[in-house]
Amino acid sequence: MDLEGYAERYIRNGGLSDEKISEKMTERILEIRETGREEAKKLADAVLKETHFAAAAAGMNEDGESSSTGDAAGKDVLHYAPSGVTVGKFGIGSRGRGDFYAHGLIGRVIGKTNAVIDSSDLDDSGIVASGDSQFVVVTVDGIHSRLSAFPFLSGFHAARAALRDIYTMGSRPLAMLSDVHIADDGDVSVLFDHIAGISAVGELTDVPLVTGSTLRIGGDMVIGTRMTGCVGAVGTLPDRLSMTSRNKTEPGDVILMTEGAGGGTVVTAAIYSGYEKAPEVIEKTLNVDFLMTCDALIESGCSRKAHAMTDVTNGGIRGDAAEISKEAGVRLVFRYDD
Repeated sequence: MDLEGYAERYIRNGGLSDEKISEKMTERILEIRETGREEAKKLADAVLKETHFAAAAAGMNEDGESSSTGDAAGKDVLHYAPSGVTVGKFGIGSRGRGDFYAHGLIGRVIGKTNAVIDSSDLDDSGIVASGDSQFVVVTVDGIHSRLSAFPFLSGFHAARAALRDIYTMGSRPLAMLSDVHIADDGDVSVLFDHIAGISAVGELTDVPLVTGSTLRIGGDMVIGTRMTGCVGAVGTLPDRLSMTSRNKTEPGDVILMTEGAGGGTVVTAAIYSGYEKAPEVIEKTLNVDFLMTCDALIESGCSRKAHAMTDVTNGGIRGDAAEISKEAGVRLVFRYDD
């Protein structure tokens, strides 16, 4: 539970005194955290006080509107212009049109870069040229949000997804990095089980986890046990001919589909759908088959014969087909009856 968000909403909406807001927040804290009323009240009062301070620092009035008449640069970066559309309604993270549209807008916000492949190319990873005529490939994949209570699985599948996105650029991954955020009431063992999941993939593929960051979600302003974060990976390419980015797709290319290996989404669906054979499904997903296959393709030189490689986890074939068509200037035709 986001205590700051809770306080900010009541302050913005008005109609309640600070004493009433503190009382309501104290009750919410006691519902979630096993603590005494006095301790919960102290936390509620501290959160409410600091939420008022934050609003004042941003030059906002009690209605959430700017009350600043100054021209200090700091005022400009302390608040944003709301669009009136929530992330959920927009569909960000839902692997549909809203998500694809947002990806394109992210590229526009970043602007033109000197990268070979960047966010505007809508690919699985980014590529930059290094000083020695080689290329560095970089990617990141988030933890599936509903695997918070299953930390080993969240780490395993995020790590595997990151390595997959390096491989689909025609590159071999060299190292991984981790970023994990756990809410204030999360058990410490969650962190180590999550890292164990990442390390299992690293051991099976000989790609080490070399660095990372561990933080709480919102410090002690967010109570509960939710975990979130991501796993990143880095690889290299010897030359441009090895690249298999989406924009290299050509008319007449044959489309080959690999068998699904099952990832975080499949595991989540199995767990939360009540499927009686969920444990068997989960066990089948604990593999690095696709990564081994890509490694063999690169080792044999076969990958250099492929124009483009991509994973279709971003909304299935429909999502990647739309992005490939846009970036490569080609049309992908699907005959449903066949």
